This record gives sequence, structure tokens and C-alpha cells, in this order.
Amino acid sequence: MALFDSTGELRLGRRSTIVGGLSAGFVPAAALLGPSLIRRDDEIVTGARSGEVTTSSAVVWSKAPKEGRMMVRLTSGGRSRVVKGRWATPETDLTQRIHLQGLAPGREYDARVWFESPDGSRSAPTDLSFSTAPIHAAAQSIVWSGDTCGQGWGIDRARGGLWTYRAMLRLKPDLFIHAGDTIYADEPMTETVALEDGSTWHNDLTDAVVKVSETLTEFRGRHAYPLRDDNVRAFYAKVPTVAMWDDHETCNNWWPGEVITDWRYDERRADVLAVRGRRAWQEYQPVPVQRMVPADGDGFVATRLYRKVPRGQHLDLFCLDMRSWRGPNGDTDPSVAHQRVQAGLLGRDQERWLIESLRTSTATWKVIVADMPLSAPTNRVTDLDGYANGEDGRPIGREPELARILAAIKHHDIRNVVWLTADVHYTAAYHYSPERASFTDFEPFWEFISGPVAASPFWTKDADLDKTFGPEVVFSQGEDEVGRLDIAPTSKNQYFGHLQLSAAGELTVTLHDGSGAALWRRTLEPAS
Repeated sequence: MALFDSTGELRLGRRSTIVGGLSAGFVPAAALLGPSLIRRDDEIVTGARSGEVTTSSAVVWSKAPKEGRMMVRLTSGGRSRVVKGRWATPETDLTQRIHLQGLAPGREYDARVWFESPDGSRSAPTDLSFSTAPIHAAAQSIVWSGDTCGQGWGIDRARGGLWTYRAMLRLKPDLFIHAGDTIYADEPMTETVALEDGSTWHNDLTDAVVKVSETLTEFRGRHAYPLRDDNVRAFYAKVPTVAMWDDHETCNNWWPGEVITDWRYDERRADVLAVRGRRAWQEYQPVPVQRMVPADGDGFVATRLYRKVPRGQHLDLFCLDMRSWRGPNGDTDPSVAHQRVQAGLLGRDQERWLIESLRTSTATWKVIVADMPLSAPTNRVTDLDGYANGEDGRPIGREPELARILAAIKHHDIRNVVWLTADVHYTAAYHYSPERASFTDFEPFWEFISGPVAASPFWTKDADLDKTFGPEVVFSQGEDEVGRLDIAPTSKNQYFGHLQLSAAGELTVTLHDGSGAALWRRTLEPAS
């Protein structure tokens, strides 16, 4: 069964929801995150972030050192105004956001964020800046990646921390798309890791990262962890985020209704873990105001995650949720019958929403941001987590869903559709064409993959791509050793992508390594 209903609301019964997590008592942030986060006795270092920046709106997020009302002084073009937000309380782990509306398009904004306590005292202010998207033809710069602090690799301050964020910041992008796996709730860290070159990796640890996340407090601590890094806070102070979620915000390859067999978990109901993980994700990501309150006295509700982010005349972003409505993961054995009747990844409501939203979009480029790649197989050998199933004939398993979407794009004459993702821990440019495919009812398109931003790199899946939709490897780079999941991050094996839109509507895609070096570049001309 799906974890969310057709309106995007999450509804679990009270018994499933509150056990061991949502009803847990509040743990003071200082105790949870450790004394190294404390600047002063009333200031916790988390910084401030912006997100979901469109032509006319933006979300500003921060975390209070203690209970208080969020305040934002917004300045642009010599004018400023103060916006009062809601109270930050332990109910949301002292996180809070303000969804700014009615902003001018194509405008730079500076924001100063602080919290006011009932006694009138103020927290130290935090500054950030962002630019709204231009409503008319204008250049834009967007970076994307995914997979933060995976495989046990955390913040090693002696190595420069999470340095790929610093490399992305040097490009001065207008927006960052974090395409899922914003945390690795299921992969604990150790204090030290001996590396093959004889050196030692030293993780900056907190209580929340040394075990798998099961309670709400542990999930919250995982999301707070990357904010300890100077590079991450500096990046977020200048670059707004569009955040996505995938599996590791809960546990690896989870699906609604799954009972986890991993011995490390006491709570093995994936649905229960997903509620806690989803709540923590919403509290710590700069997404529009999400409701997580009692619903009819039974369980909790949350607004849907798939959405369109308009970025002006040349660009609309379509952010998918490929986790909440999926069916059970199928067996990798092609002879297993239920693989052929597997449910898709999106669910019919999201599928219809995507087709209709693409059809009505007037933007030059329609960029679909997916949690998972289209033809690269999953790393996990015991199930099928994505569309790819290793059979290159007619669409089966989850593939009919993708086939319907691609066919609808063709039949509605929707042009200039590009797919972005991360997930598989390498970078690649794949071109799809019906001339190479067994399913042919679609127009050629590109898929670009880039990640991780801070995790182990994996080998490319070029030799194992599912050929149903005719992918061609135009470029790829990853590790040589197939099966290695424990390679330490370096500046050369982390990856991110860069979209540059010209005022004329040309889209230049560049794939970078973690140092910022350009590995591959292609300029795409829009079809009229």
C-alpha cells in the first residue's frame, strides 16, 4: 500500500505513528549535537538557508538557539522590511521558516535572520542572500548533485570538510538542486577510518551519526550534522536549495509496507521510520511550509513532495517523489512472475500530474529532477529499486509507467525535456533515442547524472544499462573497481553538474568533479 494518499497527505494510524519516535520527549539541541557546536551559551551554529526560490517567492529557514519568534529583515534595491514568522519551539526541534511571497522577479535580496524570545532578547543574527528567477529571458546558473555524508564518510576537518560544496560555491550559482539522499540515516560513522594510502580519516562525530536512525531525535540529528561544516553553511548562505528526498532519508531502498530485515534496527516497519524521517526532513530542509499536525485525532499529515518550481521564461523544474507511492521492490530474477506486474515508482496521480504539468508548461526547457536514474540498475543485488530490470525487450515491471510518460511527451509535442538525477554515485551523460530502443514511441532526450557530493564513489553502470529505451553512453566517469562501496571521497571522485541557461535559451550542461574541474560539456539548442 502507498504511504501517502492521492492528495499527497501522509496518513498512518496513531499506533503506527507515535511508537518510539514522534511522542519522544524533546532533547536539548546542545546535548544532542555536542558542545563543539556552541559559539556562545545561547547560539547554536546551524546558519540560515533559502530554498524553493521562484520568480516571486522564496523560503527562508533557520534554527533557533532557544524558543523564539523567527524574524527576517529583507532588503533589496535600498528598501528593507521586517517580516515576522512563527515561533520556533521544541515541536519542530526549534527549526522554523518563512515563506516569502510577492517578491520581484530577477531581483537580488539580502536577508538577516534572528529569533526574538518572549523576554525580548534576540539571538545573534545570521545573514544570507538569494536572487529570484527572472520572469523574462535572462541567463541562469544552476548546480545539482546528491548523496551527502554516505558510506560512513562525514566531516574530516583536517581534509577541508565537505569541500565539494566549496567548489560549487565558486561557480556562484543561482540555485542548487539536491537530488535526494540529503542524509544517510542508515549508514553509521566511526571516529576513524584507516585509508589505503596509510593515512586516517577522522570523522567529526555526534550521537546521532554513530547508529542507524530510528527515533525522530536521531533523524533530526542526522539532518543537523552537515550544518556543522563551514563549507555547507557558507554555501547555503549564498545559494538557495531545491531539496528532494529518496531512500537514505529513511533506509536503503525502502518501499511502503516493507518490513526491514536488517539486524541493526529495533523498529523494522519502514512506514514508521519513513514518517519520522519525513518529518525530520521537512523540519530541516528549506521547503515551503509543510503541515505535520494531528489529523482527525489519528496520525499525522504532510503535504506532498512532488511539485513544479517555476524559474521564469526559460525553465521549469519538475521535482518527482519516486519513493512514497512506489510498489514493492521486485526480485532480480527475471523468471519471477510478480516482477512483471510490479507497480511503478510515481503512482498514477503523480504520473498524471507530471504529464499535465509538462503539457501546460510554457518554459523553454522542462527539467525533470528524478530521485533515481532511468536505465542504470540498482546497486543492491537482492531487489529492483528503480525502473531498470535488465530485460531489454518490451517495457515490463516498473517500465510501463516510464513508457507512458515518454509517449505522452511525444504525443503532446512537449519539447526540450531533460532529466537530471544523482543516486548512483558517478557522473554521466546518457542520450536516449527510439532508434536504439525496443520501446520506440518517444522522442530523443538527454539524462544527466552527477553525484555524490560527499560519499563513496561507485563504478559506472554503462555495461549494464537497461536498453529498453535506447540509452547511449556519451560520457561517464566513476570508479574502476566494480563492487567497491568503501572508497574514500577525494576531490577527483566527487561530482556535481552545472546548468547554464543563456538569455537566448541555450542550455549548456557541464559535469564537474569535486575540485570544480570541468570533465565534460555540451550546449543544447532548444527546439522551437
